[in-house]
Amino acid sequence: MKKEVLADNVRPKNYSLVTFKAMGNISEIMWAQKRNTEIKIKKIDKDYFVYLDTGEMCEFNHIKNRAEDMNSVRVSLGKLRDLLNTNIADVTHCRWVTLTYAENMTNPKKLYRDFGNFNTRLREIVGHYEYIVAREPQGRGAWHCHVVLIFDEKAPFIPNEVMYTAWKQGWVTVKKLDDVDNVGAYLTAYLGDMEVSEWIAEKNTGNWKLNITADNIVADGVNVIEKEFEDENGEKTKKKFVKGARLHMYPPKFNIYSASTNIKRPEKELMTNEDAEKRVIDATLTFERTVQLTDSEIDFNSLLNYRYYNSKRKAENKNYTANDGILQFLESRGAS
Repeated sequence: MKKEVLADNVRPKNYSLVTFKAMGNISEIMWAQKRNTEIKIKKIDKDYFVYLDTGEMCEFNHIKNRAEDMNSVRVSLGKLRDLLNTNIADVTHCRWVTLTYAENMTNPKKLYRDFGNFNTRLREIVGHYEYIVAREPQGRGAWHCHVVLIFDEKAPFIPNEVMYTAWKQGWVTVKKLDDVDNVGAYLTAYLGDMEVSEWIAEKNTGNWKLNITADNIVADGVNVIEKEFEDENGEKTKKKFVKGARLHMYPPKFNIYSASTNIKRPEKELMTNEDAEKRVIDATLTFERTVQLTDSEIDFNSLLNYRYYNSKRKAENKNYTANDGILQFLESRGAS
């Protein structure tokens, strides 16, 4: 299947059916020119499936790591982004916590277990909250967790010492999410990418020893992107990342994220494009892309149009797209 991003967007007619997805302050309208309403395959077991129209049996392609299946990565991170946006409409109800190990901890099973213990201890101290946790591997092979704590009311002040006591494994950083109106894009924007300094350190150790520096990586064709972050003092700072460099570190079938029981899922509805646009009449269009899908072997050709709207963006920013968090997220993923 060939995918091509069109220079000029193509939108559906008013009467065309679209999928409307509501995610807190963020709404998505997705139009597919052709819709597949029939199931084409039947799963036999974990290794084989059958094409129903031909009877041909084929073997599933079991990937070795997430870098081999970019679509799988985009789906996982996209679901995480949508989950965060659906549950975080008011950032004052949240705390963003990063849990880091003191030692070079590389065991995913221990990561799951340690987070569960942390969550139990912290709830005993601060009371009930919902959570969404994302797990991230570092260049040296160690794991750490990014956790969003979501409270029913304004999030309480939680000293680092309290988090440290609940974690018991190393270091803890607690941050606010003030002035972030697209939390999903903000928090997932770098899970697949690696900061340049970390990437260089990985490549210049062990069997690599490539003598890579920040000055020569771009010349060697490495895809470097720049993103803006807010440091612990609230100051804006820019960092450079190597696009997709972290993807190979995730083990096969590893759960990048998980959430507590009462976390809400995005709401999807099928409706006309006209009705969908009425839903976002007071929101700001922040990203739009049209993709052409073609497959010459089966004579398939279709268009997909994606539009994202943010209800918290001010009216004067109606044409704001270039620096939007969703655009940065999708481009950093290579999404189409």
